Amino acid sequence: MACARVPLDEQQVTEPGPLGKERTLPALHPDRTEERCFVPYKPPPEDGSPADVEEFLEHARFITEDLEWLLALPHDKFWCQVVFDESLQRCLDSYLRHAPRGLDLSTLPSSPAVADMQRSIHKAVFLTFLRMATHKESKEHFFTPAVFGEIIYENFLFDIPKLLDLCVLFGKGNGQLLHKMIENIFTQQPSYYNDLDETVPTVLQVFDTILEKCGLQCEGATAAEPMKLNAHKKPTAMTMSQQELLDIILYLCDSTTTINAFLDIFPAACSSFQSHGFLSSLTSFYETGVPDLEKAIRKRNFDDKSLQEDLWKRLSHSCRKMVETVHLLLHHTCLQPILEGRENMQTFAEELLQYFTSFLPEKRFLTDYDEQFPVADDISLLQQAVPIIDETRTSYLLQGVESAWDSVGRRKPQSQIQTSQAQASASLSANQGPAPGAAASSLAGSKPQEVREPAEGESPRGAEAMLDVPQRGNNGAMCPVIGAELESLLSCIRDLLPDLGEGFLLECLKEYNYNSELVINDILEDRLAPSLAKLDRTMPRPVKEELPAVLNNRSNVFDGDEFDVFRREQVDMSRIWKGRRKGENVREMLNDKRHVAEQKARYHAYETVVDEVIVEPGESATAYELDDYDDEYDDTYDMNQVGANDLDGDSLLTRRYLWDQFVQDPAVLRERAEARRAAMQQRKGFRPERSSNVVGRPKGQGQTTETLLDRRKKETNKSRGANHNRRSMADRKRNKGMIPS
Repeated sequence: MACARVPLDEQQVTEPGPLGKERTLPALHPDRTEERCFVPYKPPPEDGSPADVEEFLEHARFITEDLEWLLALPHDKFWCQVVFDESLQRCLDSYLRHAPRGLDLSTLPSSPAVADMQRSIHKAVFLTFLRMATHKESKEHFFTPAVFGEIIYENFLFDIPKLLDLCVLFGKGNGQLLHKMIENIFTQQPSYYNDLDETVPTVLQVFDTILEKCGLQCEGATAAEPMKLNAHKKPTAMTMSQQELLDIILYLCDSTTTINAFLDIFPAACSSFQSHGFLSSLTSFYETGVPDLEKAIRKRNFDDKSLQEDLWKRLSHSCRKMVETVHLLLHHTCLQPILEGRENMQTFAEELLQYFTSFLPEKRFLTDYDEQFPVADDISLLQQAVPIIDETRTSYLLQGVESAWDSVGRRKPQSQIQTSQAQASASLSANQGPAPGAAASSLAGSKPQEVREPAEGESPRGAEAMLDVPQRGNNGAMCPVIGAELESLLSCIRDLLPDLGEGFLLECLKEYNYNSELVINDILEDRLAPSLAKLDRTMPRPVKEELPAVLNNRSNVFDGDEFDVFRREQVDMSRIWKGRRKGENVREMLNDKRHVAEQKARYHAYETVVDEVIVEPGESATAYELDDYDDEYDDTYDMNQVGANDLDGDSLLTRRYLWDQFVQDPAVLRERAEARRAAMQQRKGFRPERSSNVVGRPKGQGQTTETLLDRRKKETNKSRGANHNRRSMADRKRNKGMIPS
């Protein structure tokens, strides 16, 4: 057996060989692997049908039992299975790839058995990875650290994509364990830092790909690359298919959530992301791509409204995670060194102010960031830690933040306004110079600000792309909202408060500068202004006097048709398309027999034939639409054959047979033509050519003269067709000197 206090990579074990003879092997050897097949993971079924649920439960039970068997193995057997069993790695990789993420859990079947089984697999997979990342389980069971790092790196037991997936799947509730686990991996194998540096450009490519799919370009790309001739033909978020928009939102949500989870659990990676300009790329994407995606989700027509709500929820979640990621990067690369009192604090403070200055042009991002993580709080901490910060520069930044709120037409939360005023009043006393110990003590326990997740049924705030609100005019006043934007605001409020009249809501919107969220909040909390509290809440919308339309005076040949949008409130959009109509082809058009069904009723009247109509006494034949019939009149002419003795052959009696054979039988016509052809060939003495027979009799029975002649004829004439005369034509060219001999 293995000796105690010896690393597993140096241990030798003695066990029976294949022929029964004992042999000595290293403790880590492929022959010590148990024969066991680990099946790949499949996610729970979405439809929740009984057959699919039963199949998932049986499949998941196999995985759970196999992983529990693996975890029960001793230290040496466990690592033999991990290193040399490829089916185990495929099973673990499949779970990281297909396991449902946080937002996907709501779409899973509500079966308790499925939920319990999913939790069992989740726990078993996490414990397996946790044991794989531990190089020392006890004093007797451990690896040499350098060898452990080489084993997990060379056998691809861990890589950067796997670590990202581990953080997003198991980070909630296991943050400390994951931090120790990933920190140990990077400590024992520093090569992972190089892999991380090579991965960050690929992560940045995610945002460039989304901008390209939406037909957008960053400023850097526009300046460095010439625009292609077909650039204007690229699809946008409004024109792309619904499936493409769904894929983009899911791609963005998964990427931003994963990056945020990794940086939150392993802050040491922030410096690698920061060194590749991740902050500037992320904020630029937020400012350029997020409004375009919001507009597409809000204004496109979705047949399934639940899909629209899900896309909006995922985009809001992505925006929140992007803002949190920026805050994590700023905190761990700039604020944290200052709070810990490291050297060159002035350099870190300058870098933080530089980042805030670069955010000023990104109005939309800056307001969403300031709503979750007030910039004034960070600047206040900075002023306490580094008193020599230029007050003019910080004042300029704070004014830039206020200007960003005004430019996007949003009102700052009341709590932040009060905090800013308190900090402004306190800054006077701070300028007198606080005690160095006081600043250090007030900042010693500072931590990154936590973001509260929206509760059930609560709409996301901050980075959730808010509805468009009116822009301010040159004089600072709000421009009135009209048309579709006003109807959108009213619809948003009435969805939550259907009992309120539109007239009352219009007055509220005017009072609150068309901010629908503030209107809803104050109505629910009963904190409306006195002028609004006196109004009737069921007040209808005032009727607007319609001016005579200019269109009534126009005259057009298409007035009043089915596509006249000026006189029709609804138009059948299924009859309108651009270019070739989708979904139709020639076969479908020919198979469409609707016109036959329409004609059946018309010709059905001809099917009823009445041979005899009984007329009751006293009734006239005209009531049955019958012509008067005089039997005596017809009897006088029954014996007279009019035209029977005429000598001309143009009578109906002589021409009647022609009508019986107006269209003759094609088979008869072909027989007559063949008979005429045979008679003509016989007159000319033509004898039809005998069919050739080159097969002949079986071998050994001799061949007839006709067979030999047919074979000779075939051999002679086979070069006439296809490409069988290559040799003769080549000889001809060579004889004429066209090809050198």
